[in-house]
Amino acid sequence: MKYDNLFNKGKIGNLNLKNRIVMPAMGTDLAKASGEASDELIKYYEERAKGGCGLIITEITRIDNETGVGTPNQLSAISGKHIPRLERLARSVHKYDTKIFLQLHHPGRQAPAQPQNANEIVAPSPIQCKTMEDKPRKLTTEEIKGLVKKFVRGAKIAQSAGIDGVELHGAHGYLIGQFLSPATNKRTDRYGGSFSNRMRFLSEIILGIKDVCGQDFPVSVRIDGDEFVEGGIDLEEAIKIAQKLDSYNIDAINVSSGTYESAVTIIEPMSYQEGWKTHLAQGIKNNVNVPVITCNAIKTPEFADQLIAEDNCDFVALGRAQLADPAWGKKAMEGNEEKIRPCIGCLHCIEQVMNGTTIECAVNPEVGYEREYEDYDKIEEDKSAAIIGAGPAGMQSAITLAKRGVDVTLFEKSDHLGGKVYTGSIPPHKDRLKALISNMKYEIEELNIDLKLNCAPDIKDLKELNPDSVFIATGGNDIVPPLPGADNDNVLLATDLLENEMQFEDKNIAIVGSGMTGLETAEYLSHQGNDVKVIEMMDKIGPQVYEPILYDIQSRIQKLDIELLTSRKLTEIKENKIIVQNTKEKNTENIEADIVVLAIGVTDSKNDEFVEKIEDNFANVKLLGDSDQAGKIYNAVKTGFDKAFAI
Repeated sequence: MKYDNLFNKGKIGNLNLKNRIVMPAMGTDLAKASGEASDELIKYYEERAKGGCGLIITEITRIDNETGVGTPNQLSAISGKHIPRLERLARSVHKYDTKIFLQLHHPGRQAPAQPQNANEIVAPSPIQCKTMEDKPRKLTTEEIKGLVKKFVRGAKIAQSAGIDGVELHGAHGYLIGQFLSPATNKRTDRYGGSFSNRMRFLSEIILGIKDVCGQDFPVSVRIDGDEFVEGGIDLEEAIKIAQKLDSYNIDAINVSSGTYESAVTIIEPMSYQEGWKTHLAQGIKNNVNVPVITCNAIKTPEFADQLIAEDNCDFVALGRAQLADPAWGKKAMEGNEEKIRPCIGCLHCIEQVMNGTTIECAVNPEVGYEREYEDYDKIEEDKSAAIIGAGPAGMQSAITLAKRGVDVTLFEKSDHLGGKVYTGSIPPHKDRLKALISNMKYEIEELNIDLKLNCAPDIKDLKELNPDSVFIATGGNDIVPPLPGADNDNVLLATDLLENEMQFEDKNIAIVGSGMTGLETAEYLSHQGNDVKVIEMMDKIGPQVYEPILYDIQSRIQKLDIELLTSRKLTEIKENKIIVQNTKEKNTENIEADIVVLAIGVTDSKNDEFVEKIEDNFANVKLLGDSDQAGKIYNAVKTGFDKAFAI
């Protein structure tokens, strides 16, 4: 076997595991409003078990309805009514020899704000999280004891349902972690102050579970190797916590990092490389006897296997990787790593959950919809389809159609696949987009799809092909404002600049628009040695960009001396400058610019003359991705998949 270390059997307590692959807890919002495991949630986990995962740790599971609401539709272990559906969940993964833990959770001060959570926000100390709206109330001693009992009750419910063990969520700034951290626990009673007092809440939960459920019922604890917040838990403190946990006879330590105040260190954007926090798990592994699970932005089987071989950990936690491809484990075990659909680190998944909606994945449109898309029914009669455009929407529709038995011809006007994904892969830190293109290209070749590069078909070409369906995935149109000078020779579109990998040096460059395309283009051009300014009409840079993604790129831009100018509305472009109106000061400003790059956005192309001609000549025409509605990669992949599936 290619990855012997990864596929060695493992053990947590007395529980035998078929391999070293763990799916860590990730919020989904797929449970019923009652907190019971829904059919959708069960199928979601079953697909990961079927795909080769050794141990699944469920999403955050609520143990308290009064102050412990994490997400609206959150899995719960509060009363006996939750047992039957948890039992079905356990059985659904056990049939694949996969084990399952319930992760018991309380958000503490990181509970969602009103109106999602109508109850008080509580914490060890009344210290407000900088990312949350509400200041918490300090828990009383009696309330703490009550919460200990609720955690223990949650474990007993899990055991009664046939769940194999529990994990206590003591990381990411949630309640248990708030008690552990000197930054958030300023109590002076028996639950705060000294190290042993800060450990007391967690120790009482562990001892209670072991007493009620038995010493052999596995308990894992997820901790931060580093909170990455001032005055919080660092690696030295984490090692002390881990050693203390080891003495409590727990069965595993799951090492993660970060809180909501350092969110990019919990779920990393694509700029973070595999193994960036290897030292955290290593520091803990070197100081405990209990098995260690590590989260480390792990994407590839090679790296996962290497971590175990180097004794960095005993088990690897693959979260987003198994969202992107539920069969990650199976494909790795078979040595077919090129078939693995890669996570691109775009954070669309967590952005959806944090916005109160169900989980989605930008590269896997079946996430959360595993029941609806369980079977790719073959189309019995011979069918053919022409797809125009091999960006993410066109490639995904071609793959889905081919799997259903449709004869597919995929046209692409350029000499490469990827469309806007290819363009987006050019700036620094975007290599994961190249991995996505490589994977989709592999699938296209494996399915023997007729790919025609450097080919933009006209109506005559399509009529000769005579397809039953035509899918238009030519992408959207870049927005060019109707302003004086917009057609000057010194004006470029950001997409054209990146597509052609244009190079400049010692130029004054003004980029109009501070979305991700504008900011990434600014970074790209700054690295070439240019003086770059980003012009934004709104009062805030990146007004539509998800905050952790924005924080990540801004932290890099700050080191490059790129000037970010907000509240500036472009009014005119001249040969060596642009004229903007300061929307706050109401005055006009001249900004020196040898080159002007437009990154204002994209509109759909459904009213284009070419689209209208195709619709006039063919009965079954589908618009995909930006051709239909401008959006993110998720929208492109989803429409490509859905419309191909529904043909």
